[in-house]
Amino acid sequence: MTPRTRVGVFGLLGSGNLGNDGSLEAVLGYLRAEHPRAAVDALCGGPEVVASRYGIPATRLHWYRGEYRTASRLGAIAGKGLGKLVDVFRTAAWVRRHDVVIVPGMGVLEATLPLRPWGFPYSLFLLCASGRLLGTRVALVGVGAAPIRDRPTRALVRLSARLAAYRSYRDTLSRDAMRATGVDTARDGVYPDLAFALPTPSAAPSPGTVCVGVMDFHGGNDDRARAEEIHRRYLDGTTAFVRALVADGRTVRLLTGDACDASVVEAILDAVDSPLVTASAAASLADLMKEMAAADTVVATRYHNLVCALKAGTPTLALSYAAKSDALMERMGLGAYCHPARDVDADRLLDQFRSLEKHAAETRRTLADRNEEAARQLDRQFADLTTTLFPSSPSTRPSTARRENR
Repeated sequence: MTPRTRVGVFGLLGSGNLGNDGSLEAVLGYLRAEHPRAAVDALCGGPEVVASRYGIPATRLHWYRGEYRTASRLGAIAGKGLGKLVDVFRTAAWVRRHDVVIVPGMGVLEATLPLRPWGFPYSLFLLCASGRLLGTRVALVGVGAAPIRDRPTRALVRLSARLAAYRSYRDTLSRDAMRATGVDTARDGVYPDLAFALPTPSAAPSPGTVCVGVMDFHGGNDDRARAEEIHRRYLDGTTAFVRALVADGRTVRLLTGDACDASVVEAILDAVDSPLVTASAAASLADLMKEMAAADTVVATRYHNLVCALKAGTPTLALSYAAKSDALMERMGLGAYCHPARDVDADRLLDQFRSLEKHAAETRRTLADRNEEAARQLDRQFADLTTTLFPSSPSTRPSTARRENR
């Protein structure tokens, strides 16, 4: 590699989602360890946060500052429309300045949460199309994918994947979903989620503590008509579960994974008025892992809350809202400990929780083994990335076969 190698990172980074930022942190760790002379900058949702937290130059993803606000007035609608046009040229100009652009993890090829085609799918398409036209290699690294019913969104996602120079996925379900859309995945690899490459922090034990990771959950992209009903059922069931833990004398620590989850924390604190229930102010995946590593057990909804808990080696129960959560739990040997987020039954959840705690010692041994294997697989992911994107740069990582699980 030469000092002039320019690497861009792209995505909804610095926007309040800790999982997205954790994936960025893992890729930055790889770049700094293996390609320290690369010049790295970002095109992202929260440039101020990314620049201050990670020390790299960052540019705002969208020209129109009100991109994520609902446009109801004519001026706002016109501003959004103009922004979509301006972003064509802004994205292309940014891509042109790079040799490589990496999209680090995240569920960029799925719509398991509410999503409009003219939002991030459009931005991703602009990125991948610009890369293909301008000769910049775009890599989708360890990303999530899922079947998408909305035709415009599905078309943009499929085109983006086809135009990318490199693709790897965080589970086989993601690769299968892209194959089903007509993308040739024969050379695409499957590796653990990038957050498994983050260091596991040491934490002071807090015996008896249960971490409950909550989410502002309203269903997926196809559940808009029932969004409030789904949210109420999730909130009521989770609140009843927390109340049952408190009745057993357990200390409960409420965790979030996105800024929008704060409203759920407040609702539970209001409903369960007890000094045994407190809220975490964790601002990163590392902070979340510290909390989870100190706990006896974790019950969590957000995908990257689950990743943190499993990476920390703590017995974990998933409130699963998508197939990716079930796949992750199965991969880590905890497939029996999944509970549907759309239909939280506090009594049944409590039974599963007690079973998990009964087998805690065995579960911790299983997680230790699975985490060691995940680390080996991610070494191969990064070695593969170096071989593909930086062919003139020798990697210090062990030489291994390309593309795990082909």
